[in-house]
Amino acid sequence: MSAPLDRIDRQLLQSLQADARQSAQALSEAVHLSARATLSRIRRLQEEGLIEGCHAHIQRAALGEHVALFAEVTLKDQRPATVQRFERHVAACREVVGCWLVSGAYDYLLRLGCRDLAHYRALTDAWLADVGLGIERIVSLTELQTVKEFTGFPLPPA
Repeated sequence: MSAPLDRIDRQLLQSLQADARQSAQALSEAVHLSARATLSRIRRLQEEGLIEGCHAHIQRAALGEHVALFAEVTLKDQRPATVQRFERHVAACREVVGCWLVSGAYDYLLRLGCRDLAHYRALTDAWLADVGLGIERIVSLTELQTVKEFTGFPLPPA
């Protein structure tokens, strides 16, 4: 990031996190700038990497029956080659909808979406059987209900 965020940048980021489909006119009115100046700021925030993209939040129930799970994954070792192989594999796996390297009792926390538990079991059994992935253990947690979904990061005060 080349310049510190000012009040207007913070307002734009907060507004876009809440609803990225807002028109330039609506955003410009919210931050009290012209539409052109607002779009210029948004382009700068994108170029500086603060805005990485815009995504649609799809109502998961509309996709049909599925099961959402969390998996705590522990690797056998932390050698760079093992970590890279594992991370490449999960990044390419369409069932993995989120993956975080964490500190604590396990190495990675994954969020998965599968057709059913049999699908999840087949997937993780294949991972455990693949010696190249270096997985020591997978602990599964079934998501019973989403209480709060990610809606954006809180912005630090100015």
